[in-house]
Amino acid sequence: MVLVEIRNLSKRFGTLAAVQNVNLAIPAGEIFGLLGPNGAGKTTTVSIICCLLSPTEGDVIVDGHSVLRESMAVRRKVGVVPQELALYDALSGRENLVFFGRMQEIPARLLPGRVDAVLDIVGLTDRQHDRVDTYSGGMKRRLNVAIGLLNQPTLLILDEPTVGVDPQSRNSILETLRELNRHGMTMLYTSHYMEEVEFLCSHIAIMDHGRVIADGSQEELQRRAGGRDIVSVQLADEADEALRTRLTALPGVESVELRDHTVRIATASGRALLAPLVAALADSGTGVTSIEVKEPNLEDLFLSLTGTSLRD
Repeated sequence: MVLVEIRNLSKRFGTLAAVQNVNLAIPAGEIFGLLGPNGAGKTTTVSIICCLLSPTEGDVIVDGHSVLRESMAVRRKVGVVPQELALYDALSGRENLVFFGRMQEIPARLLPGRVDAVLDIVGLTDRQHDRVDTYSGGMKRRLNVAIGLLNQPTLLILDEPTVGVDPQSRNSILETLRELNRHGMTMLYTSHYMEEVEFLCSHIAIMDHGRVIADGSQEELQRRAGGRDIVSVQLADEADEALRTRLTALPGVESVELRDHTVRIATASGRALLAPLVAALADSGTGVTSIEVKEPNLEDLFLSLTGTSLRD
């Protein structure tokens, strides 16, 4: 079942085409990653889904409701965790949640229970009555996630939810999101951390210059990355030309680069090369301290498609 359908979506600001004919489908129950360099059109696309902007052309359907004709119904279906923290430091965590719950027009009889539930989900029950200005950066990020969950959304949109937090808090947030997804919540996730996307997202789209330039599962996109595996061998002694000649003759080897105590081998399949490589090294009496296989990944695909790394 498709929960979100983006149809021929375009948005122009004067002569600037921020989004150009975007078509995407987000299946129910998935964590969908939306990637792109700065200025790619991600924020504009997300803003249209949230009904913060109106499209110039096209439409977005969220759980059967059009952002053009049924924006209020869409808003009730969507929870948003923005990159910028919008918290009141002088209020407690609970008071912030009550305030934002009222802003979301959650009925008064339901709000206390909703607040209790989201505090438990993000692990802030014990600190709920403390002022937010006593919270760590990671705790503030977790409270930000809790606000996005108050309206029990069908779709949770997260824009850089872990930016600026320590590794422990980051892992806590990611595990919370995975647990929510296990219980059926659909998410649209943007991040500058490729490892987060690889950890969380089953389906990924990459945008650049307002267009979708790649769209598929992680496995499909990694296959599209193409390229070659790189096998790095750390030697006990300095490599010589005789070793290069021996390794170049192995099946599947495309090139061998020697650099002091390191040998870098380009091959179509690093895993297939391991057995004959180890045998060749042993036959030559070469001392080895480590062997590492690096396969093409999403970062390689992103770089090849956009000409920039995700964090630039």
